[in-house]
Amino acid sequence: MRQPMAAKSSKHGVTYGTGTQVWDEEGYRARFAASHVEEGPNDVFAAPLKRHLRSRHLHMIAIGGIIGPGLLVGSGNAFSKGGPAGVLISFCLVGIIVFFVMQSLGEMATLIPVTGSFTEYAQRFIDDSLAFGLGWAYWYLWVTVLANEYNAISLVIGYWTDAVPQWGWILIFWFLFLGLSNLGVLAYGEMEFWLSLIKILALIAFFILAICISTGGVGPQPIGFKYWHDPGPFADSINGVARTFVVAGTLYAGTEMVGITAGESANPRKAVPTAIRQVFWRILVFYIGTMFFIGILLPYNDKRLLGSSSDAASSPLTIALTDAGILPAAHLINALIVVSVISAGNGSLYVASRTLLFMARNGKAPRFIGRTNTAGVPWVALIFSNAFTCIVFLTLSSGAGKIYSALITLSGVATFIVWAVIGICHIRFRQALVVQGEDPAKLPFKAWLYPWGTYFAVTLNIFLVFFQGYTAFLSPFSADDFVINYILLPVFALFVLGYKFWHRTRWVKLEEMDIWTGRRESPDVFEADEPQVKKQKSWWSRLLAVVIG
Repeated sequence: MRQPMAAKSSKHGVTYGTGTQVWDEEGYRARFAASHVEEGPNDVFAAPLKRHLRSRHLHMIAIGGIIGPGLLVGSGNAFSKGGPAGVLISFCLVGIIVFFVMQSLGEMATLIPVTGSFTEYAQRFIDDSLAFGLGWAYWYLWVTVLANEYNAISLVIGYWTDAVPQWGWILIFWFLFLGLSNLGVLAYGEMEFWLSLIKILALIAFFILAICISTGGVGPQPIGFKYWHDPGPFADSINGVARTFVVAGTLYAGTEMVGITAGESANPRKAVPTAIRQVFWRILVFYIGTMFFIGILLPYNDKRLLGSSSDAASSPLTIALTDAGILPAAHLINALIVVSVISAGNGSLYVASRTLLFMARNGKAPRFIGRTNTAGVPWVALIFSNAFTCIVFLTLSSGAGKIYSALITLSGVATFIVWAVIGICHIRFRQALVVQGEDPAKLPFKAWLYPWGTYFAVTLNIFLVFFQGYTAFLSPFSADDFVINYILLPVFALFVLGYKFWHRTRWVKLEEMDIWTGRRESPDVFEADEPQVKKQKSWWSRLLAVVIG
């Protein structure tokens, strides 16, 4: 029987083991080297991904990757359901949750930067069956988001011309995204950097124009906060707020993308903590700022706001600028949406393919999906993921609005599940550090307010999974809404339990937990090996850093 973990001293410091193996600093160096042997170029099923992403790439991927059609167009849906105060409440609350989720993920991803990220953490820290269910839920989330982006861009282009049918534009961008994604991670990082910068500057310009419109500097008359009085701050009291939580979760989905990209980062120990600290606040400013200004400039009962169908003219930004007499507004917003969809679409396909790659290489998806080419691109996972986005063609059929709305609702529920599991992984990770004799105080990045912040995020995510759909129980009971809001829960449980019974997986014990594989740097061992180099930055690079981190 395996003996419990016991810490003991040696000439190298503290060692720890399970009775069959003992780790110390020298042992860690050997294990570190063994776990990072580069496979040969012919091993297409095990070849490592290229680590070319720089800090600036990670920052902009996390910021710009989720500033897409959801914020620019889909925000009108949340605004019409919750009203100006309702959306601020839901977006602020979900934003607080995201903050603590990012703290948890940052602590783990800085020490153990792996492409599988929290899916792999669930496998190593909790149970292999949970990783199976989590991986497929997260993959589904991004496939659905990408399908929504194909739908949005086809309608945006259709606003300018009807020479090509909607399904034709979807196919054109389907092949375009697939081609761009196969260029390699460095090309993806550079493209995302510049596209995201355009989106950020455009949103800042909108904030400035919104202030001018509200105060009367632009437009027929001052607006102030009159729409907070008529029709009011809430669309449907607490019921409206509840309906916006899923939308907020879907729009915030992507902040955890930093954990996925950490596995292809050149220097995760430096890049991940910086991205975690800086990116969150910029995302919060852009999302809360956008919803705040929309609430000032428009009434929530405006018939032009996004309902069950998408239309570029339904973008609340377009409506607000057009009403103010800025005639080119529709074209400018359309162009911005095109840029945002190309950026967000690449990010969605990137995350979906990397998640599927990890699943395939760990026996949770067909093995052939784990192939990579010589450039380290998981081309089979890219094609497989992109193929499933063809659910977007459901929008072209009758009654498609309700079907598609259901798919997006499910992606919001999946987001809350993923965030809850990240928090649970973090709690188990911290417990294993203590049991195996490591000092959490020496971690390169430490989560703020642990453990209370993590417990808070886990509790709220589980609560929102059930609370977001309670309106289905209001009189009269809506069977359709009940199924849409809760069907993912039994499906997720079926995936987890089915895999568990089939493979007879077991709960990972703290003393047996693998908290070593995947480390590129040890907080104790390699600290002295890092050269401290400081470069003098020019004034323009410092100014750029203020905007992009």
